[in-house]
Amino acid sequence: MAVNVVMPQMGESITEGTIVRWFKNEGESVAKDEPLLEISTDKVDAEVPAPVAGTLLKILHGPGTTVAVETVIAVIAEAGEAVAPAVAAAETAPAPPPPSPTPAPPAPAAAEPTPARERGEAEPARRTSPLVRRIAAEHGIDLAQVPGTGAQGRVTKEDILAFIEKRRPAPPPPTPSAPPTPPPATVPAPRPAAPTSKATLAPTQPFVGEEVREPLSVMRQKIAEHMVASRRTSPHVNTVFEADLSRIVALREGAKATFEAQHGLKLTYTPFFMAAAVEALKAFPVLNASLEGNEVVYHRHINLGVAVALPHGLIVPVVPHAEELSLVGLQRAVTDLATRARTKQLLPADVQGSTFSITNPGPYGGLFGLPIINQPNVAILSVGGIQRRPVVVRDGDGRESIGIRDMVYLALSFDHRLVDGATADQFMAHLKGVLEAGRFELA
Repeated sequence: MAVNVVMPQMGESITEGTIVRWFKNEGESVAKDEPLLEISTDKVDAEVPAPVAGTLLKILHGPGTTVAVETVIAVIAEAGEAVAPAVAAAETAPAPPPPSPTPAPPAPAAAEPTPARERGEAEPARRTSPLVRRIAAEHGIDLAQVPGTGAQGRVTKEDILAFIEKRRPAPPPPTPSAPPTPPPATVPAPRPAAPTSKATLAPTQPFVGEEVREPLSVMRQKIAEHMVASRRTSPHVNTVFEADLSRIVALREGAKATFEAQHGLKLTYTPFFMAAAVEALKAFPVLNASLEGNEVVYHRHINLGVAVALPHGLIVPVVPHAEELSLVGLQRAVTDLATRARTKQLLPADVQGSTFSITNPGPYGGLFGLPIINQPNVAILSVGGIQRRPVVVRDGDGRESIGIRDMVYLALSFDHRLVDGATADQFMAHLKGVLEAGRFELA
């Protein structure tokens, strides 16, 4: 019996979605729960799985089409089922029709289909997007050799790019030189985390003339709208502080192996900044507020939005009630959100309700950034890269010396309608103090 595929309801406030691409063509077989298409809403991008196994008989709305939720967008039927009645019913139905009380008469037995492997096509579990196939062809890669992390082993764009990165030859060892004078500190310098995703915005079509024109993706359109609206809404002011993270670096270096063995998580620097932000927001709740007309809305809970870079854009999933989480809980939450963001598994609720946001350009080598406020927040913290460098230090008696320290720049963008410079600087001084004290519980 034919089954209608409808635009899913991705959240109470979401009334429509835009079809980004179909992973299947009409006439191709689909497996239950296999990714069927990708959609984009004003909250998240997501892959929609096939509700049943069968054959994709008809695609009613192509890529780039925006349709209301519960609208029928495709029809899936079992092999051999009559196509015309199913498609006709779907094209006029605003929602999935009730099951027919009497099944359709069985169709004549069809010839046994030729296996996909014999036809030279990818097996259903290994089907990929056209972009992935193009990248593989350009680099001479057999997709059968690429481990897939998508549903049912499907190779995603991130998978193929990671595979290419691993194939690159290692750089030659540096020419030996005289060993430098060892620094007084014994803690190794922190290494920037390898970015888990790369910006891959590039034309998908070859150049024929002097330029290639392509429409913005739905995600980039939404990012553009939100950023312009934020600049138009909030008068942005920035302040930049510098903090000594030597204690945190030493703590992490000494505990990361045990932490991973005990909790099954890699210990990153992100939860330290999140925990410090929570303490500073408790001391200065106006930075955790929002503005609605002429009213200041103070929020009971601290819901931290953490920016996650994707190959095709940026998204800010939210850790709710961050003040209730330990450092382990913060690491677990941000790891989960980042993983689901990169695999298009976020739900609308995962990106709603932030009261303060954090972005981190540090892993890409940035010293600091001056980010645009994530509305309706009144502030956003930018964390730069941790660098080991000489600084002037003072001992308990006030004597100065040159020491090697792990330093970081912290930048705050704040809404001057509500937050004054003095308040912002006091907030940052408190944040700096929490970080430099390094008193964090890893249990």
